[in-house]
Amino acid sequence: MRARITFTKQGALRYTGHLDLHRLWERAMRRADLPLSYSQGFHPQPKISIAAALPLGFSSLGEVLDVRFNEELATQEIIARLAGSLPKDIQITQVESVDERAPALQTQVLSAEYQVHLTEPVTGSLLKRAIEEIKSSTTLPRERRGKFYDLRPLIELLDMETDANGKHCIFMTLAAREGATGRPEEVLNTLGIEPEYTRVERTRLIFQE
Repeated sequence: MRARITFTKQGALRYTGHLDLHRLWERAMRRADLPLSYSQGFHPQPKISIAAALPLGFSSLGEVLDVRFNEELATQEIIARLAGSLPKDIQITQVESVDERAPALQTQVLSAEYQVHLTEPVTGSLLKRAIEEIKSSTTLPRERRGKFYDLRPLIELLDMETDANGKHCIFMTLAAREGATGRPEEVLNTLGIEPEYTRVERTRLIFQE
């Protein structure tokens, strides 16, 4: 059986890296006595794959992983077994069975949606103008690890809202394909906002149909 689990990553787990998150899920599934499938070879590994690495410090409402089991299980049974094995900052929001022959989960990610809450005061009109300038740009040359690239085609959506208390929230949808991944902190830098004065949450991953 190939099961797809959608889950949140909140609280202190924002500072848990991708490999540690993978190990956390493996331990939780072992404690839950789920029939994990393992790879062949000298160092068998559980067949668990997480869709897209979440940068340190980001929280999430919609992380996704695929796991393979040696037997068929009802999705509600998987949820029930894992209930006491996961830390409180991970909550399962959905479990579904997917076709074993479907492409690898990581290859199906197209985009990622983010909400960015600003923790320091910003003038709303200036922020709105900066966002409009990015949206009207045809190119946004950037440098990453010594290589130049164009950030503009990686930004699929960029907008903002201001609540009744005058606090601003930025919404962005960025490409998340292999070799073409937009990073929220790079958009923030382009807007003139220091990423350390924000709280970033990934709200959804968008997959190929």
